[in-house]
Amino acid sequence: MPANLTPEYLEAERKFRAATTREEKLAALEEMLATIPKHKGTEKMQADIRRRIARLRQEAERRPGTARRKPFYHVEREGAGQVVLVGPPNSGKSSLLARLTHATPEIADYPFTTRVPLPGMMEFENVQIQLVDMPPLAPSYTEPWMLALVRQADAALLVFDLADDDVLTRVEETLLLLDRANLHLRTPSASDPRSASEGGRASPVKRALVIGTKLDLPDARENLELVREWIGARFRVLPVSARTGENLEQLRREVYALLGIIRVYTKEPGKKPDLTTPFVLKRGSTVADIARAIHRDFVQRLKYARLWGAGKFDGQLVHRDHVLEDGDIVELHV
Repeated sequence: MPANLTPEYLEAERKFRAATTREEKLAALEEMLATIPKHKGTEKMQADIRRRIARLRQEAERRPGTARRKPFYHVEREGAGQVVLVGPPNSGKSSLLARLTHATPEIADYPFTTRVPLPGMMEFENVQIQLVDMPPLAPSYTEPWMLALVRQADAALLVFDLADDDVLTRVEETLLLLDRANLHLRTPSASDPRSASEGGRASPVKRALVIGTKLDLPDARENLELVREWIGARFRVLPVSARTGENLEQLRREVYALLGIIRVYTKEPGKKPDLTTPFVLKRGSTVADIARAIHRDFVQRLKYARLWGAGKFDGQLVHRDHVLEDGDIVELHV
């Protein structure tokens, strides 16, 4: 079977041949492994690349003082939260990233276009949320580092093509792959927003939404009802269209809600609050938590606070254990 090597793989191989240091060679080999087509014709090549990666890592560990570099797939966290886009090939993840952020991913009709993680920052009102487009998950393609990215993220969007006649098969394959990796995802319930935050000690539950893409194409709305029926209560399903923009603003709001965070503003006595740059805290945070976010020593000197917010009278006196809500304005007194 021919290897059918991609331009991305050939470029990574060129980097490997030109590499002069162990770190450069290791980075090129990892990129080669990420971009090589995953099929029977490349199995021996994949195994050889893995052996060379293992050998270089062992050599680096034996040499004391070697600086540890971050792997090519590492994505530095930015913004109010990190959300990964997970789905099978050609599910529309890259198109979503392009519409919701300023990132410019490669978008094509052929599968496995995305080879390495690509981040972009999505705006929601006055906060920025990091979206990470991942390589597609497929039974014969998924690498351990891809699952590690899902595990480390704050939440996930499970993206499926509603115009695909085999969309239920794709949903089943993806969820089974994640479950086998001990990655159990679900949408928090409205009555218990913490229900998908921690889960049991043995198998934590990751917050997730199911996003049905290409809503503007034929049969997509009929398939949407099939997906909702098949998934049941485990996930909320939001249909969108990257081409027409349908439901994209709602998607921004739901991603923000999915993260389980709140925005809190501070003000000095006698001055107006700064409503442009909020403190972002986990839902359930208290006055003491906002004081700690300002400075870790500040919380020790905190006596009380005054609060402005929905459902409260202006300047209401509260103590350090008062639970804050999204949009609250806090005036701290020490």
